[in-house]
Amino acid sequence: MAPTYDIEQLLLSQPSIRTVAGVDEVGRGAWAGPVTVCAVVTDLSEPPAGLTDSKQISEAKRGPLALELAGWAIGIGYGESTHHEIDTLGMTEALRRAARRALEALPVRPDAVILDGKHDYIGAPWPVRLEVKGDAASISVAAASVLAKVRRDAYMATIGCAEYGFAENAGYPSPAHQEALARLGPTPHHRLSWSYLDELPQWRHLKHHRDPLAGEGQETLFA
Repeated sequence: MAPTYDIEQLLLSQPSIRTVAGVDEVGRGAWAGPVTVCAVVTDLSEPPAGLTDSKQISEAKRGPLALELAGWAIGIGYGESTHHEIDTLGMTEALRRAARRALEALPVRPDAVILDGKHDYIGAPWPVRLEVKGDAASISVAAASVLAKVRRDAYMATIGCAEYGFAENAGYPSPAHQEALARLGPTPHHRLSWSYLDELPQWRHLKHHRDPLAGEGQETLFA
């Protein structure tokens, strides 16, 4: 089922809401690189053909679709939190900062936000409508999911570290990534607070132990 504007129109039916942004993130489950958030505002026009959740679109089609989306949306904002911020602040706060950067980068300030998922990591001052699988339900969120994915994948392909396969896996734990990590250790782009290092005795001493008050990062275990 293709995404629609049903959620946007429901929010816009409220007198206090005139502009709605769809927000999605990519990179939360990666072991290396930043987390990227995209915010998209549309004029409720028909989106480019084939728009849906980015995970359902092939890599070959995502790039051309992102170019179409860039010319179609009336507002696009990106925000990122680096692997250093993730290690220091925890994933929840890193996502919050990335989302705020994305929303503040929009040319228009939205009155409400549709956020993919079931946890509000954005918070005030934006009213947030949580939508599980929002990237499959909302056109604005679907556009944000595609644009965030293409942007982050392109960045990860530029940082080198060929042995780790970042150009192919974007920092996620593929077999090639895991093999290189066990053999060579973490790169300057890896998140060092995560529990995959617990599975690598020879590199465990590099683990970053974050202040518990800073929140929890994601604990992705070695396969």
